[in-house]
Amino acid sequence: MANASVVAIDGFKEAKRVNEGALAAAEKRALVWMAERTPRAISSDHLSALGVGAMALAGACYWASASQRAWLLGVVVALGLNWLGDSLDGTLARVRNQQRPRYGFYLDHVLDAVGVSFLLGGLALSGYVHGYIALGLLVAYLLLMIEAALATYTLGVFRMSFAWFGPTELRIVLALGTLSLWHFRTVGVLGERYQVFDVGGAIAIAGMLAAAVVSAARNTRALYRQEPLR
Repeated sequence: MANASVVAIDGFKEAKRVNEGALAAAEKRALVWMAERTPRAISSDHLSALGVGAMALAGACYWASASQRAWLLGVVVALGLNWLGDSLDGTLARVRNQQRPRYGFYLDHVLDAVGVSFLLGGLALSGYVHGYIALGLLVAYLLLMIEAALATYTLGVFRMSFAWFGPTELRIVLALGTLSLWHFRTVGVLGERYQVFDVGGAIAIAGMLAAAVVSAARNTRALYRQEPLR
């Protein structure tokens, strides 16, 4: 998704980006190909707006799907548009040599937090997931985002994936889970029936919290070694 370049602006150095997602290499090639063919009238800011707007649309489609199941297809389309806007904006800036590393990093994280809030809010209103599960997902996501941002500032490395899962892989899993709602809403676990997204959400919460804890421990160890007590 991004080159591991370092850009210095007024003493500022852009963090090295690390994406070890399963699709990262192929995705990077595809994004560069698209960026080279994007009309000049379209800027990286336009794509950032598309990304957050698509997440809001996905949340609205989840909400609407409570009364009309066909809106679930709108969620999948919106997730695809979110991928396009959220993933292509930075690549477009780099291909055009129009990098704004501080502005881009800050704006991306703010818009991601807003977009995920819209998405999970719509999902909670749809009834496909319990409100507490949706809230737990939001809290776990924000904790993971905060940990990644702090690591970026202190270590100069922006890690975008955990255990071969990055933003793109998570969108694909969410899209597949959404399509599964077309056929069934519940799943059996230990003899009991639960909503599919309640089970998936609980697993996702555990996964994100585990990733945050492991990452925090790893980064604390690295920082301690760099700044040992004398």
